[in-house]
Amino acid sequence: MTISVHAHHSPIGANASFTVGKLGARGGFGLENGKPAEQDIYVGYRRGNGPAWSLPFFQGGEMDLGSFLVEGVAAQDAGKLKVLPFPEAQLTRAIGWATDTWTAPDLTFTLVTPGGVVPDPACATPEALRLALVPAILARLTVDNSHSAEPAVAFFALGGATKALHPVEDTTGGALRGMAFGREWGFAATAESGARAYQEFSLEDALVKPAPELFRLASNGGLLIPVAAGETKTITIALGFYHGGFATTGLDASYYYTRYFASLDEVLAFALEHADALLADADARDAELASTALSADQQFLLAHATRSYYGNTEFLMVGGQPLWVVNEGEYQMMNTFDLTVDMLFFELRQNPWTVRNVLDQFADRYSYYDQVKHPDEPDTWYPGGVSFTHDMGIFNQFSPAEYAGYERINLTDCFSHMTHEQLTNWVLCATLYVFHANDDHWLERRRGLFRECLTSLLHRDGRTPAEYDGVMDMDSSRCGTGQEITTYDSLDVSLGQARNNLYLAGKTWASYVSLQHIFRRLGWEDEAAQADAGAARTAATVTANLRPDGFVPAVFEAGNESRILPAVEGLVFPYLLGDTDAVSATGRYADYINTLQTHLRTVLVPGVCVDADGHWWKMSSTSNNSWFSKVAICQFAARQVLGFDFGADNAIYDRAHADWQRIGSSAWAMCDQIVNGEGLGSRYYPRGVSCILWLEEAAETAVLTAAD
Repeated sequence: MTISVHAHHSPIGANASFTVGKLGARGGFGLENGKPAEQDIYVGYRRGNGPAWSLPFFQGGEMDLGSFLVEGVAAQDAGKLKVLPFPEAQLTRAIGWATDTWTAPDLTFTLVTPGGVVPDPACATPEALRLALVPAILARLTVDNSHSAEPAVAFFALGGATKALHPVEDTTGGALRGMAFGREWGFAATAESGARAYQEFSLEDALVKPAPELFRLASNGGLLIPVAAGETKTITIALGFYHGGFATTGLDASYYYTRYFASLDEVLAFALEHADALLADADARDAELASTALSADQQFLLAHATRSYYGNTEFLMVGGQPLWVVNEGEYQMMNTFDLTVDMLFFELRQNPWTVRNVLDQFADRYSYYDQVKHPDEPDTWYPGGVSFTHDMGIFNQFSPAEYAGYERINLTDCFSHMTHEQLTNWVLCATLYVFHANDDHWLERRRGLFRECLTSLLHRDGRTPAEYDGVMDMDSSRCGTGQEITTYDSLDVSLGQARNNLYLAGKTWASYVSLQHIFRRLGWEDEAAQADAGAARTAATVTANLRPDGFVPAVFEAGNESRILPAVEGLVFPYLLGDTDAVSATGRYADYINTLQTHLRTVLVPGVCVDADGHWWKMSSTSNNSWFSKVAICQFAARQVLGFDFGADNAIYDRAHADWQRIGSSAWAMCDQIVNGEGLGSRYYPRGVSCILWLEEAAETAVLTAAD
């Protein structure tokens, strides 16, 4: 099994990452960056006058003396010490939920990303928030020199920095030893650790000198740690980030952690001072994942996805009020609603208040009202209703109210509007939040919007109630001369077109079922009855489109023959509400559930919605573009909701889906869009945490249980 794969290592809410893990590749510190950094990372030791060995996270080729002298430098490299990479055969790697540990001969290196829970700032103490939000991670470097009669020097160093380095002791009065890059990021150990900072043209230059120097012109810097003969030494290093002042445009937002930390130096000092607490939290998270019944491949996928989720998070404040943002990986769109609805399962388990916060942002700033049209009457407009934007902006630039960074007018495919789908997304997220958090206060505040959502869903169903069939037939005026699309914008019409789409019908059905629960909780029986009728119409339409050969076409238009996996996505939401009757083959939607069981049984075969070799799941029979986050949801729907038992094939699927990351996407951390096993889009991505649903399959009680 390959160990060569980049991973995020990130604090919570800082939009920052120390990305490392792919052998022979650079990585390092990235702040507000949609891709891995490109710094050389050196972690290793030199024993006596022997060679220097490092984990293989560097390529070399840094600035040297030849950058300044024109002549007379050719002989300077003759006989010069070279840092050698440990061969892959000598390396092992263990990835936990919070730790990522590399071992090589006489070396152990662990990156620690504790946390996982963001306290609600409305009720958390400053101490709890400070510990949870410190924008730093920890590294633990151990060198075993116990069997040697020679002293050794351990090192943690960085090369190829894009900014001038400066020693941390310049600004900490010597209390910390390390290097910083401007005011934005850096690393340090305590002076008591015995570590000494250096700054040189290269690590090799530093290792051959009797004492480290701080040559401030050079772009390679790090820590040298003496290890005596016969000694084993462990050092803790803090890796921190900082962005002071306003971090965004459109809205004047700053990072929430700036309430508690005034500088990078304070961040590094706090992380080192509280290292024991942070390490204990990491141990607890590792133990939690290890104790589950998930397979090794599933555990890797959940841990890998969680790192990339937190690497994309931004905990901001506007006017002192909290604002939660999750960026969309390499695309850096902010709070993309298509991601929010799939990360919902993770956030409700970890940080429910963040769901409420994002829903409020959509309701208060990123909602809008439209009209709708039917394809048979392209110039006639009918009443529409409320919906929500695709996202809130891009690259820390908040879009104007009511508009996204993504959506454009007069298009029929990628970059068009997703009006109907975003409407369902708000309903589904808001309902699960209310029942999971038992938040009737918020429900009371938003009850009018829930009613508007019902009206809007109905208006998109047809020109008059007589045409209603429970499936979207009307395109938004936001599209102009174009038509709406779904979140599957990079796929063909089987999943790209919104109108009469099976996938979107499933989410529409789930929205109507969800609204039933909301309205009954409010005591609004008339609205509940309307929602119930809507769900029944959707179920009947899908059932009526079941083909004699056992599948429901992806689009109920133009003789479409595509077969899709996400027909079952919508089942997850009523199930998590605790509405087992709605998803039962003998319940009130029995025909619908039996239809989906038949459909799934037909399409989940090699060459249709499983690849030809029977290894990995596909979104559509007509596309090899598969999305891991959606596969995880559909697996849960198939196994837990519909009761499918794949037996030994589960292990085959898990291995193939894990290899999408370990092999096909190894240079980008978590990747969502996989084409024929290779990550070609949606890289450096947060949405893979949808696989948190797997924990419920292995648990005796539901992870997300309805609070009613």
